[in-house]
Amino acid sequence: LLLVCVMAAPTLLNRIPLAALAAILIVTGFKLASPKLVKQLWNEGPYQFIPFIVTVVAIVLTDLLLGILIGLAIALSFILQSNLRMPIRRYVERHLTDEIIHIQLSEQMSFFKRAALSQVLEEVPAGGHVMIDAEAADFIDPDILDLLEDYQNKTAPARGIEVSCVGLRDKYAIEDRIGFIDYSTRELQEATTPEQVLEMLLEGHQRFCQGRRLLSRDLARQVNGTAKGQHPLGVILSCIDSRVPTELIFDLGVGDVFSARVAGNLPSPEILGSVEYGCVVARAKLVVVMGHTRCGAVTEAVRLACSEVSIAEVTGCHHVEHVLESIQQCFDPELTRGIADWPKEQRDGFVEEVIRRNVRHTVRALAEQSESLANLVRQGQLMIIGAIYDVADGGLELLRQDAVTATTIDRLLAAPLQDEVRAARV
Repeated sequence: LLLVCVMAAPTLLNRIPLAALAAILIVTGFKLASPKLVKQLWNEGPYQFIPFIVTVVAIVLTDLLLGILIGLAIALSFILQSNLRMPIRRYVERHLTDEIIHIQLSEQMSFFKRAALSQVLEEVPAGGHVMIDAEAADFIDPDILDLLEDYQNKTAPARGIEVSCVGLRDKYAIEDRIGFIDYSTRELQEATTPEQVLEMLLEGHQRFCQGRRLLSRDLARQVNGTAKGQHPLGVILSCIDSRVPTELIFDLGVGDVFSARVAGNLPSPEILGSVEYGCVVARAKLVVVMGHTRCGAVTEAVRLACSEVSIAEVTGCHHVEHVLESIQQCFDPELTRGIADWPKEQRDGFVEEVIRRNVRHTVRALAEQSESLANLVRQGQLMIIGAIYDVADGGLELLRQDAVTATTIDRLLAAPLQDEVRAARV
């Protein structure tokens, strides 16, 4: 409308009093730079406030057009500096099949970052595997796209480097391509040892603690890949506690492990049969019995150990007594008399010790009550190990000294489980 008026009726516009235009400009300027906006920009930090205040001062000291140009120049310099500070993340991840160099592009990939990206790509060793992740990128300069396309089609094949790309197909003319297996296969299952499976789980837990997921896990592709059969690497027996999501804790995907969950991670006949199926039939290489801190089942089992009232009457649950009574087999109930009067620190310490004892009890019970599992352990095809997950900080403690392996199974099974209870009483 302004452009049409200027072109069609400049003489008429010149008759508008300058005082009226000035009033309109003052009102408009106040709306655009109100005290509320100034406070908001101040709270957003110097990268927002400095270009704003420099523009205002430049307009006041010079004129509107020159002031805006000065403000644009300052803002552009801040944008370029911010772009240069956004790193190109590069880290090495041990995947299910091999090690992959993960290169994560920043949000703004301007031509200023071409040299940095080129150097990162040159550092990929010959015969390696690199993943170029552009899912977080909002803008990629054409020069960067040319570099990526040239690397994918010429440089990488010449050096025997396998290139996988994600996040490029939808926005840019580079086809997404995933050249690695991100779910367990029969070949992988047969090639790994129990120790290697345990190492994979620990690396997944490290990613979980660092807030990093595995390389662009495509769950839909995993569903299709595992539809015809499953080849899990392990069985994880954990508690039903909502704070202990097994697949998330170990950064697992579809088809990687069997997950059995029951209150108190107890070795009931149903659980034992499930673990046997996972290891004997499905050929999983590792069983992890994972307890956790602040376990409600263990806490109640300790609190009610010497109660004169039945567990069903106290809790209102008529079947939970089977769970609590099983946990109570791990300690001498006489030790808990008067526990309500103990200092909180002493009471919590006793509960945490029972949690560990319960995990060790389950680890031993799996090998002791199942001859099939014991035979796999003796053959070196299976390991049974306990772990404690900390619900407060996400940490994981492995109970390696109580692991059932080919070298420890006969010694562990030679001592009855109740020996630990008698030792605790002493």
